[in-house]
Amino acid sequence: MGRVAYCLPAVVLLAISSLAQTADHDMDMSGQGQSGQTTQTMPGTNMQDMSMGEAASSATPSFHASSGTAWQPASVPETMWMIARGNWDLMAHGTVFVTYNQQGGPRGAGKAESVNYLMTMEQHRLGSATLLLRQMFSAESLTSPHPGFPELFQTGETYHGQPLVDHQHPHNVFAELAALYTVPLNQKVSWLLYGGPSAEPALGPVTYMHRQSASEDPAAPLGHHLQDSTHTSFGVVTTGFILNLSKVALFKVEGSAFNGHEPNEQRWSIQLAPLDSWSFRVSAAPTRNWTAQYSYGRLLHPEALDPNNELRQTGSLEYNRALSGGPLAQGNWATSLVWGRKHKELDNTTQNSYLLESTLNFLERNYAYTRLELVDKDELFPQATIHPAYRIGAYTVGGVRDLLHSEHWQVGLGGDVTFYSKPAVLDTVYGNAPVSFHLFVRVRPGLMEHKH
Repeated sequence: MGRVAYCLPAVVLLAISSLAQTADHDMDMSGQGQSGQTTQTMPGTNMQDMSMGEAASSATPSFHASSGTAWQPASVPETMWMIARGNWDLMAHGTVFVTYNQQGGPRGAGKAESVNYLMTMEQHRLGSATLLLRQMFSAESLTSPHPGFPELFQTGETYHGQPLVDHQHPHNVFAELAALYTVPLNQKVSWLLYGGPSAEPALGPVTYMHRQSASEDPAAPLGHHLQDSTHTSFGVVTTGFILNLSKVALFKVEGSAFNGHEPNEQRWSIQLAPLDSWSFRVSAAPTRNWTAQYSYGRLLHPEALDPNNELRQTGSLEYNRALSGGPLAQGNWATSLVWGRKHKELDNTTQNSYLLESTLNFLERNYAYTRLELVDKDELFPQATIHPAYRIGAYTVGGVRDLLHSEHWQVGLGGDVTFYSKPAVLDTVYGNAPVSFHLFVRVRPGLMEHKH
């Protein structure tokens, strides 16, 4: 309790600031942006009266804000509820998938499950600065079948003291409790301070559950633990600077000290520990439709049963644009390209992961998506005396149709199928050609509207 009390003031400050970042993301309080998608501005600003650069210099955090302090394109449409009370903007968004999940082959399983999260945010202007409080919760510890969501070739974390294999772990009840404080130092430079007892360090791309390109896919990428698994870290402090390079282009450099251990099996607890790991990230947003980042970090003993420290590198490129005119009007197209690498210091081994995912929203209610992955996996057989890395490919195609599509709700019916590539030596364990699929109902808020 003493450790929690010690961290609480920093948490409150960081959380307020973190909410300011997400709230600034591409909103227009007065209505629709030029793209036709709902956009976002900070309180007291009017996007109709200023250019993107002018808005960026007077409205912080960045319009590109997403999970933690990561950036995605400012043109991404927001599905959230928002209301203003006094000098506060209050926001909520999230997604619930109710799914039948069938994983193929001898090591597969079929189960009903629910992937879900809820994020609440409170944003307040403090003079020229912005304070954002952000909280993210998940009920997956109750809605994931033991020992977690079945997913062929997935690895990472533990269940009943054993390494999880062919399953994705549930997320923690307190997936984020953080704050972000952002203040412009002048017309070109802003300073940010972020963190909390459950937060996301500056390491990796926008986490998959918040990427627009992954918005319709209920499954975690197989490369999750090489790319963005630090999105829930129990103890994070991040600081950095945002540079307004032109009327549109932005650049950011930031660094984090954080607790590098993966969450344990007590999904309802906050497991504070020393800030023994570090990372840095550089990000660029040359236009409203593009973002890119490179990050590097050292994690001290991230996995409970693995004595290795890890050096992790990631790079990503994200693109988004609203559709205008033609047969696919009233929609949006989002694509992400992600690379992640981890080097295990004790074993002196390196694994790589590559991901390309894309979601096309067309004719307003329809979604088509794909995720293509190549991932090195050396944890498929934890009891073996040696642990060679196997190059696994996973290729997913799917679609969703919104049965309800209003300003308040989007309720869709969807499904997908996944095919795999793997070394022939794994055929005796996984089968010659396993195929997996999901059937699901997806529920989330409608496109954001602002109410007083």
